[in-house]
Amino acid sequence: MGRLRGLIGCALAAGALALAGPAPAAASFSLDEALSYPFITGVVAAKTTDAIAWVRVVDGVRNIWFARGPDYAPRQITSWTADDGQEITWLTLTADASRIVFVRGGDHDANWPAEGNLAPDPDSSPTQPTMAVWSVPTAGGPPVQIAEGDAPAVSDQGRLAYVKDGQAWTAPLTGGGKPERLFFDHGKVGELVWSPDGTRLAFASRRSDHAFVGIYKNAATPILYLAPSTSRDGSPQWSPDGSRIAFTRRPGVGGPPEPVRVDLPQPWAIWVADAATGEGHAAWQSPKTLEGSFPEVDGEANLNWAAGDRLVFLAEIDGWPHLYSVSAAGGAATLLTPGAFMVEHVGLTRDRRTLVFDANAGGAVGDGDRRHLFATAVDHAGLTPLTPGEGLEWKGMPIGETHIAFVAAGSGAPAAVDVVGLDGKGRRELAGQGGAFPAQEFVAPKAVTWTAPDGKTVHGQLFQRPGAANQPGVIFVHGGPPRQMLLGWHYMDYYSNAYAVNQYLATHGFTVLSVNYRLGIGYGRAWQHPDKGGLAGASEYQDVLSGAKYLQSLAGVDGGRIGIWGGSYGGFLTAMALARNSDVFKAGVDFHGVHDWTGYLSRFLGHPDERYEQGDRAEAMQTAWASSPVAYVSTWTSPVLLIQGDDDRNVAFHQTVDLARRLDDKGVRYEELVLPNEIHGFLRAASWRKADAATVEFLTRELGAKP
Repeated sequence: MGRLRGLIGCALAAGALALAGPAPAAASFSLDEALSYPFITGVVAAKTTDAIAWVRVVDGVRNIWFARGPDYAPRQITSWTADDGQEITWLTLTADASRIVFVRGGDHDANWPAEGNLAPDPDSSPTQPTMAVWSVPTAGGPPVQIAEGDAPAVSDQGRLAYVKDGQAWTAPLTGGGKPERLFFDHGKVGELVWSPDGTRLAFASRRSDHAFVGIYKNAATPILYLAPSTSRDGSPQWSPDGSRIAFTRRPGVGGPPEPVRVDLPQPWAIWVADAATGEGHAAWQSPKTLEGSFPEVDGEANLNWAAGDRLVFLAEIDGWPHLYSVSAAGGAATLLTPGAFMVEHVGLTRDRRTLVFDANAGGAVGDGDRRHLFATAVDHAGLTPLTPGEGLEWKGMPIGETHIAFVAAGSGAPAAVDVVGLDGKGRRELAGQGGAFPAQEFVAPKAVTWTAPDGKTVHGQLFQRPGAANQPGVIFVHGGPPRQMLLGWHYMDYYSNAYAVNQYLATHGFTVLSVNYRLGIGYGRAWQHPDKGGLAGASEYQDVLSGAKYLQSLAGVDGGRIGIWGGSYGGFLTAMALARNSDVFKAGVDFHGVHDWTGYLSRFLGHPDERYEQGDRAEAMQTAWASSPVAYVSTWTSPVLLIQGDDDRNVAFHQTVDLARRLDDKGVRYEELVLPNEIHGFLRAASWRKADAATVEFLTRELGAKP
């Protein structure tokens, strides 16, 4: 099953929970007010000056903000006003913070491009949208479109490179110049990284079953490929003096077919090559164990070149995503972050001596379902907590020599940009980010656990107002599945939306339980990579069903009125719940769920006549069918609301079309909400509001909630 992880990627003991106290007045906020939260993404820092930039999204309107030290007074740099669904990604500050480079448009969370490689058009504009690289001056002035393209990289000297049609291009940062292709490469170019002096460009050249790391210097110099082999190389990182490049190496695609239903080790290594000769050596090699497999977390290996000629990286050797350090010359790796927690978003300070990261660790009850910032030296273990407490903090970005910018939120207060010292002192929220929001009326979710039928402990978050009585219950299941729902606002916009909806349901007549089922992150590698998970047996469904039974046991919940909702992989689990257990789940809302795994498996494995060796293909197809909701339509009786955009690049729209026809044949009552031209993670706030309103109305009507 190891080969399919990317595909599948399309505390209280169990018992009654009595919440004492009189029932408060009914919550007064509307669903629109609950969805009016600001969302922060893309926090970046300048390399040689104390400045930061970020994207702030309110009601679907995306704009770039900027702040310069030492006061870090925020200023809105762009002035877009439309909920047009055009993403702002790849935010990059020039080294001197004079300009911000970014990409506008596209779908950067897609599993595959649209037919014809078209950019999304979620507002159904009659003018075809494009994905383009833009820049804007931080001193004031309008943004300018530089050229169509993606993935910009800006050198410290202000030279731009970007990717278009799988090749590297360049154009003036200020716009108005003619774009030019930098060089030709036989593969598909990506992961552009300029040398410290700005004279050379490292890149990954993807070539189907293998990949090289190359260096481009100028039109007169042949491209230098670093220690070329049959492997897949990537994630190039320059040494501070520009003399060497470190990169990751994984085996090329080949050999006898791996078994689909079994998780096998996926070993990898870190190599270092001379940037003048291309000769290289292995600095570190993972053990050939499941725990030594290439990490499938945010940033993957998170490779960086640190002070003391050390390489820092993320691995799961002890069963948790942790940071390690090794000499660039090679040798044993040093564990920097020991403990039963996961490291997620990672940053390196300007002097390269300290790593800043967020983790689900800390001293407060429930911190396993939160994120806090920590720091550690690059050469020895020793964690320094930077943001303890009951809030949530993520994506710390070192700025200057002494401070960190990060995103902070809570169970009520939505995301805002804060600054704190590297010693954890002087924390403050940057001014001017507020606005009207009903944070004080949100319930504080509670960390709960229960036991699955196979004895595993399952974690979740319970949303219930004090004094709840005879309420319908709702299970929420996240997508991914390598995700973790938290005790507050989420660092992904998709799940901030889900959190707002769960809060609205909990304050308008429901008790909600969010289930962090196996296959998710936050509880160790073994939990994320279970036996018989996904299309190899759907073992994670037992966590959802046992969660529903736990919910039925709670005081204040009517166990005969349990519903379920979720999106993507959560849509799959919603459909599975309704198909297999309509006796428990009386209604559900299925956002763009997978319903038949066999189509995905066929696409992944290719045509059966391509190779003589078929491996366990036949058995895997049979297991995939038995792991699919459509295999149980004969026992599906509960009503369902199906929601999907028809430009979905993660889950084929046909999955919903096919399920609807099967429900027709069975006579199961269903309703549809189809959003023309929307993608998987809806790009417009108007789309989310329409889908969320339909979800609330359907569950309220079908389960008899009394707001």
